[in-house]
Amino acid sequence: MDLDDRALRASWADAATVPFWLDRPERPPARPALDGDTTTDLLVVGGGFTGLWTALMAKERDPQREVLLIETTRVADAATGRNGGFCSASLTHGEANGRERWPDEHEQLHRLGLENLDEIAATIQRYGIDCDFERTGELSVATRPHELAAYDPKAADFLDATALRAEVDSPTYLGGTWDRTGTAMIDPARLAWGLAAAAEAAGVRIVEHTRATGLRRSTGGVTVTTEHGIVTATHVALATNAFAPLLARLRFHTVPVWDYVLMTEPLTPAQLDAIGWSNRQGVADSGNQFHYYRLTADHRILWGGYDAIYHFGRAIRPEHEQREATFQALAANFFTTFPQLAGLRFSHRWGGVIDTCTRFCAFFGTSHGSRVAYATGYTGLGVGASRFGANVVLDLLDGTPTERTRLQMVRRKPLPFPPEPFAWIGITITTWSLRRADRTGRRNPWLRVLDRLGLGFDS
Repeated sequence: MDLDDRALRASWADAATVPFWLDRPERPPARPALDGDTTTDLLVVGGGFTGLWTALMAKERDPQREVLLIETTRVADAATGRNGGFCSASLTHGEANGRERWPDEHEQLHRLGLENLDEIAATIQRYGIDCDFERTGELSVATRPHELAAYDPKAADFLDATALRAEVDSPTYLGGTWDRTGTAMIDPARLAWGLAAAAEAAGVRIVEHTRATGLRRSTGGVTVTTEHGIVTATHVALATNAFAPLLARLRFHTVPVWDYVLMTEPLTPAQLDAIGWSNRQGVADSGNQFHYYRLTADHRILWGGYDAIYHFGRAIRPEHEQREATFQALAANFFTTFPQLAGLRFSHRWGGVIDTCTRFCAFFGTSHGSRVAYATGYTGLGVGASRFGANVVLDLLDGTPTERTRLQMVRRKPLPFPPEPFAWIGITITTWSLRRADRTGRRNPWLRVLDRLGLGFDS
């Protein structure tokens, strides 16, 4: 459906400029900041999913261990409370990426990913976390002929256009697949709040509005300097992801990429009937500039993705959270996908920053005599993989080899991005090339070189 620019802008211009997931009265009150110097067995830096899983599972492994978690702003304030709520079993940013990079480990990684998703479901049930967990699976849809050509019509999970539109009715769909078991939909903020509550009930101390500013080795442990005091810990788990790392060695291994989301008003019964979607799957289209979308518990549509915006110098600033050009593009693509929803308005619009690395999935490591461990680089699929990452971090700190720590995926690190201005130049060329490939169906020489080197830029 063709809407003029004014009508498109009207659909989102009055939307609240905060993440929908965090804009609820049930959001827990802010916790106090650190008050002076302290000591602990384990210090967790970062109050997103990786940090929360690390803190909770550290207490599950050893209830006597003292655990302190510090967060710069508030729990779930960054990527954890700003994503689409797709909780994927994939640890490798999809099957193709996993098979390409670790062909000998793919089946093992696939199994570990499914086990990880099962364990997330079990944790939610065990602690009674109300986060609208639905194991709906995910549709992958082709909207251009060259995208459809990449699918195997003989595959068991393949759906032709008619079968696909019987699931979700969009005139843009040409075919696709339905992975029925590998993805769950969740309310990410309520999952994070529930994990934080469970961790505190187990004895974890969580402080907010406490920025870590430095890390150094000290006698018998590690000292972390913050704005409000010094923490001396036996071990430190770093879960800062897209934000500046406390370890200089990680400075170039990730870049922050901005992703944007629109959330609709609740759909009426008639609007829901017009699109079907009775099985409530998550959906992602097959473009390089792809959209991801899903239904919420109150029948809104979350519509995100498409642009992946990098700012020179790896800049992360509050003003980057709103980008009108992207919201306009998202709205246009939404109504092209669902013309039967013309007139629907968007209630919320926001942006969030993703920690992208050159291999598209998390990497791990230690420093300071293995007293510090980290997991970072999830590249947009951290909602589920963060629990696996937290387990790896704890394994590394415990110093006992496990199936996880023996993986080549865990033992090897991706190539870093170059410093500026080369990072900005390379990412700009890559973004332009990916847009062109979406239009033409052909990868230009630049992208083919990156493919051969196993490098890339993605969200």
